[in-house]
Amino acid sequence: MDEPAYHVPVLLQEMISVLDVRPDGVYVDCTFGGGGHAKEILKRLNDDGRLFAFDQDADAKQNLPDDSRVIFVPHNFRHLQRFLRLHKTPLVNGILADLGVSSHQFDEATRGFSIRFEGDMDMRMDKRQETMASDIVNTYTEQQLHNLFGQYGEVTNAKTLAKTIVHARETVSLKTIANFKNAVRSVVKGNPNKYFAQVFQALRIEVNDELGALKEMLQQIPSSLKPGGRVAIITFHSLEDRIVKNFFRKGSFLQEEDTTDLFGQNTSLFPLKVVTKKPIVPSEDEQRRNPRSRSAKLRVAVLRQGEDDRGIV
Repeated sequence: MDEPAYHVPVLLQEMISVLDVRPDGVYVDCTFGGGGHAKEILKRLNDDGRLFAFDQDADAKQNLPDDSRVIFVPHNFRHLQRFLRLHKTPLVNGILADLGVSSHQFDEATRGFSIRFEGDMDMRMDKRQETMASDIVNTYTEQQLHNLFGQYGEVTNAKTLAKTIVHARETVSLKTIANFKNAVRSVVKGNPNKYFAQVFQALRIEVNDELGALKEMLQQIPSSLKPGGRVAIITFHSLEDRIVKNFFRKGSFLQEEDTTDLFGQNTSLFPLKVVTKKPIVPSEDEQRRNPRSRSAKLRVAVLRQGEDDRGIV
């Protein structure tokens, strides 16, 4: 039986198309993973082109091609500018990120990302960090857990779930997935698979500080792109998508008074210009072939080249 693919790249051709790859350009793949997007970019680069591949998960390194044009950075993309400057390449032509969890991480039982397997409540994308999901469910206060599940998982009974966890951990170890699920089974609402998927999403986001890292990376993009350079980001849930959408439009993460015109463009001096008024989503065919792509949304922005550079591309 064939080994499962490390990760099936989502919106592959759409991503490559919107990046408008220059043969001699420098590009950054912030989430290298299985290297699917990176491989397509490399096909379009000549000998002068380069690709920076960021990935905090050590397992991703096994997918690196034997290509001198690739510079691998084994760190979180929140350190984007630091490593571009370290490699004396402060400005690039394009930046892409495919957020969320790779198929490999979901399918590797020992990583603790999936509700399908038994194992430790781990969920660390970077195994060098200390805090695991089991640490969170065993040490956070009831209020912290309530906020966590409500905000990051949109769990309907987040308050009841938090109270149940705090009570259960007094007598039961919540170190493993099976123990955790059994301890809270009495308060599961609706479809158990969907419910636990929301709970696990919330824990994973907290363990890896996913939203904090995303915000830090986004703030570095305008000063990391060359004029006319593009940034393309694929999100998989509403929290990420809202952050990317607001930043591309306003340079802010707040839901504040709209400062855009009829075309959805920022009327302030923010240097990014929205390329995709509405996000690009996978075709029905791709969703059939890869069910994990169903919630994907691709948003794109370009660094303005001058004051008159406005409007939707």
